Amino acid sequence: MPEHRIAGRRILVVEDEYMLADQLRNELEQEGAVVVGPAGRLETAFELLESDAQIDSAILDVNLGGDNVFPLAEALAARNVPFVFATGYEASTIPSKFSKIPICDKPVEMHRLKRALGDAS
Repeated sequence: MPEHRIAGRRILVVEDEYMLADQLRNELEQEGAVVVGPAGRLETAFELLESDAQIDSAILDVNLGGDNVFPLAEALAARNVPFVFATGYEASTIPSKFSKIPICDKPVEMHRLKRALGDAS
């Protein structure tokens, strides 16, 4: 499948590790994306989702300081916003209702992330 074209797209980044979030932001911006966030807490991510007029796709860390990101994943799915999970956890930790959602193992590599975003779209 072709890589996802991310230039000009608004991508919500939900990641609680500052260094990883900053790296993702930098790499996405270098690819021409507009980064929404990053959000390090579930509450902040929901605020961004509710306040932002357009989110084209999202990258979700599965665990945000002990909170799982699945309520946000459900909200994105309800809005038909494609997303990927970025995690160091086993795929078995993700609920079966999200079994078709692409997973990027941490540390996230940009070419794999772009492919996963393409698969999610």
